[in-house]
Amino acid sequence: MLRRLHHEQPAAFEFTPANLAWAQAQMTKFPVGRQASAIIPLLFRAQEQEGWLSKAAIEYVADMLGMPYIRALEVATFYFMFQLQPTGSVAHIQICGTTSCMICGAEDLMKVCKSKIAPHAHELSADGKFSWEEVECLGACANAPMAQIGKDYYEDLTEESLAALIDGMAAGGNPKAGSQIGRFSSEPASGLTSLTASAGDKEGYNASVARAVTIGDSIKRIDGTEVPLAAPWQSSGQFPPIGIMGTRPMSAVQQAAAAKAAAPVAAPAAAPAPVAAPVAAAPVAAVADIPAAEGPGVQPVGIAAPRDGKADDLKLIEGVGPVLEERLNEWGIFHFDQIAAWGPEEIAYADQNVPRFKGRCTRDKWVAQARIIVTEGLERFLERAKTNDY
Repeated sequence: MLRRLHHEQPAAFEFTPANLAWAQAQMTKFPVGRQASAIIPLLFRAQEQEGWLSKAAIEYVADMLGMPYIRALEVATFYFMFQLQPTGSVAHIQICGTTSCMICGAEDLMKVCKSKIAPHAHELSADGKFSWEEVECLGACANAPMAQIGKDYYEDLTEESLAALIDGMAAGGNPKAGSQIGRFSSEPASGLTSLTASAGDKEGYNASVARAVTIGDSIKRIDGTEVPLAAPWQSSGQFPPIGIMGTRPMSAVQQAAAAKAAAPVAAPAAAPAPVAAPVAAAPVAAVADIPAAEGPGVQPVGIAAPRDGKADDLKLIEGVGPVLEERLNEWGIFHFDQIAAWGPEEIAYADQNVPRFKGRCTRDKWVAQARIIVTEGLERFLERAKTNDY
């Protein structure tokens, strides 16, 4: 299937303070220089926040992780867990259409979606609440036909039960996940013929369904503004009464992390007056890692304008995206040899005054990369960059 970005895109994207704190915590799970490994959870949290994955969100996450945009786009367009177009504000319904489900009535379920939501997949319903699509095998073949709604599976579906699920969600209810005919897990629909003491007789729900019931809201996205209620609802029937579900405040730890993420970044010190004419950069030392100095550091001396009116493409340095290139240009840094001439004080300043993620200059070895470009040439640098050899 051809997966392309939606033709209508928002102008910008930013994580909420709570989601930003969460995302930065995920990045710490990986070794220094390997934060790009967090790409999938960060993209998914961006999708949770806005309901789908926009170009602005993909590029925002790429900037956070110091990745070229194309690498983030490769991930977003490869995995079907990422929705590249707007989805329903209440729920996006994914109907499994592979062999077992198809044999057991998946086409009938898709007819329900076409009738109650929209005639075609990835179209929003008239009220904007729902969308749907057919997906490949979701691995619940014994309980076919089934669908994934939000983060949970809804199994043993019929036209009537799927229609009831959609009507219930539209009215503000929260569906109970799992089998819709009362199976505990994947035992025969006709009843047990061996091992007849089912865990369901004692526990009521299997582990997956029990967790969904305990959380109390299977379809709500993690939008970064609130946390789902932790206690199970107290009601009978498939849906709790409308309005019974609520949210609880963030924990003290979450509040502290959100406050830290939302705190304004101190404005950088006033830049030195630019020189009247371009000046040559300081001599370049041998290629080596340079530790940042202690303290705030010193803003690198810039120049008034790019030499010969043409700036270098600083985004070729791993870890520098458009946002960081713009910040460097604000400092009067337009050329690789300017960065190559930085010492510990300039590195310390850059580490503390780049947007979104402090320490990026040291972490991504900007100076070492710039020195390779200056001393060995751009072609050799690009070869070494393939293996992070700098």
